[in-house]
Parts: sequence; structure tokens; C-alpha cells
Amino acid sequence: MSDTGVSAKTEHRLRDAMDRLLAGKPQHSDGRLTKNNLALEAGVSPATMFRAKAVLADWDAHIETHGSLTPGEARRDADIDDLRRQLGTAKREITELNRRLTAAATVIAALHHDNTALRGHLPGQGAVVALDGHRASTRPEVTGPR
Repeated sequence: MSDTGVSAKTEHRLRDAMDRLLAGKPQHSDGRLTKNNLALEAGVSPATMFRAKAVLADWDAHIETHGSLTPGEARRDADIDDLRRQLGTAKREITELNRRLTAAATVIAALHHDNTALRGHLPGQGAVVALDGHRASTRPEVTGPR
């Protein structure tokens, strides 16, 4: 047994397991960055792992510096944050478009009301005339080349 509290073979197994977990490539655990998964990944008992003080110091230093998220979890969280930003932007755009739509509907209703009132002031001239029939009857006949 070395001065690390465990045999060199056990320390090697723990360091290999730590490398796999930190790289996001677990073989024997769910990949979460926990000490229980470190022991499980290395194939040693938690008691044996806790005797490996040097390995645990390196583990704790890495977790303190980089956090306890696996690369996949970090990507997932970044994707969620990005989707939340996109959703917020889309909601703001929808709110603005709904405001414009309401304003346009109000203007259209007012114009319709004014149009109806104006037609009421022009008796007999408010009828709708089909332009195709009107144009055909008033169009001069064109003869010869243009």
C-alpha cells in the first residue's frame, strides 16, 4: 500500500474511473459526477475510495473548479437557457404583433363606420357597380393597328 491510503492498483483504477466520468464516458455508472459513482465506476467500495485521499483531493479540486455537471448536462443546460431566451423573444414579438393587430382592427372598424355614414349621406349613389360591365359599355372601339 502506498502513502495514498490505497494500493497503486486501486489508485490507478480510481484515477481511470475519474477520467472516464470527467470525460462523460462512464462504463459502469449513470455518469453523474458523484463520489458514489466514482467508486462504482472504479469497481471499489466507497470505504476503499474514501481511503484514497490523494484521488479524492484531486476529485474535489476538479469539482470545485469545474462544477459537478457532466459535459452532457452542461450542454443540456446551455440548450435549455438558449431555448428560454428564444421563447422570451418570441413572446415579446407575439405581444407586439397582437398590439398592432388590435390597433389595425380598431382603425378598420372606424373606417367601416365612417364609410357607412358617408354612404348614408349620398342617397342613390351608394350602390356598388360592377366595373367589368361598366367598362365594357363605355370602352371605345379600337380599329386598326395601334
